[in-house]
Amino acid sequence: MSKRRVLELFYDVVSPYSWLGFEIMCRYRNIWNVDVQLRPGFLGGIMNATGNSPPAMVPKKGIYMHHDLVRQAEFCEVPLKEPSDFAHVMFRKGSLSAMRFVTAVQMMHPEFVEPVSRELWVRIWSEDKDITEPESILEAAKKAGMSEDIAKKVLASISAPEVKNKLKETTDNALKYGIFGMPSIVAHINGKPQLYFGSDRFELLAHNLGEKWYGPVPQKSRL
Repeated sequence: MSKRRVLELFYDVVSPYSWLGFEIMCRYRNIWNVDVQLRPGFLGGIMNATGNSPPAMVPKKGIYMHHDLVRQAEFCEVPLKEPSDFAHVMFRKGSLSAMRFVTAVQMMHPEFVEPVSRELWVRIWSEDKDITEPESILEAAKKAGMSEDIAKKVLASISAPEVKNKLKETTDNALKYGIFGMPSIVAHINGKPQLYFGSDRFELLAHNLGEKWYGPVPQKSRL
């Protein structure tokens, strides 16, 4: 078997398209000959550093996103629903504390990074709940299978310099790859990093990896 290619997935739980890309990537990591490495970063930092603007800030794009997310969620079989106050969730509350928590989880208990990330997405993008308050974050951690003691210890560390620096480092590394939004996948193929932005580039990624694309729900397509 050829050497497993490394795929770095940069994401932020404030991004609904990141959730779609995250779930698809998790479904394929045991189908393709790849090593998927989760890279929780801070989308706000990416947007500010690159001068990018959220697509929803453009009225026509915002209207399109509303319909597109419904179709994409159904297509990808992800229980994504738009929150009742989209602008407040995206632009006022943000995700800094949540992404610091995910970063701390990765540093202290990496086995919980995937389920914790997923449960934070579920709260904000399926259940229309908060992901910024401590009790909200702890509830997501509980549903992800973390014990209360461990979750509280991790939460207590999110203001520590090493956690803040780690999140900044991941975000800075994303910028070095040329990332301007999330989700973004950096595929290391033949010793060179290739950037794929968005949750709709998996077919092209599969082609360049020499792998097969079975759609967003490969378990069904391969039956």
